[in-house]
Formats: sequence, structure tokens, C-alpha cells
Amino acid sequence: MARDSCLARVGFGVGVGGAVGGAIGAVYGTYEAFRYKIPGAMKIRYVGQTTLGSAAIFGLFLGAGSLIHCGKSY
Repeated sequence: MARDSCLARVGFGVGVGGAVGGAIGAVYGTYEAFRYKIPGAMKIRYVGQTTLGSAAIFGLFLGAGSLIHCGKSY
């Protein structure tokens, strides 16, 4: 598989989107958990759900964007 292949670009887009989404989700989830005064260990669950949800959505959209741009050469 060539280094510049479409699959590699989409995979890289999903990875970067997942990393960015996870970071943003962790910060936002922590903020929301303290804002709404979620009790005890439920904070950890809430932050984890927010982190994974944001990572999945960002990864999906960045991967789709990379797939759209696959056929274009600049």
C-alpha cells in the first residue's frame, strides 16, 4: 500500500479526529460533571462517556472529510 493511499489518509483522519475529540470531550465532561454536581464515582463514568462519544463523533467526521478529499489533488 502506497504511503499516499486513500485508506491511509482516512485512517489518519479518524485517528486525529479521535484524539482531538477525546481531549475536548474529557475537558467538557469534567466541566459538566462538576457543574451539575454529579455525585462520587458517577463523575468518572460521565467523563468517560463524554470522552468516548466526542472521540467517536470527531473521528467519524474527520474520517469522512478525509474520504471526500481523497480524490482531489492540489
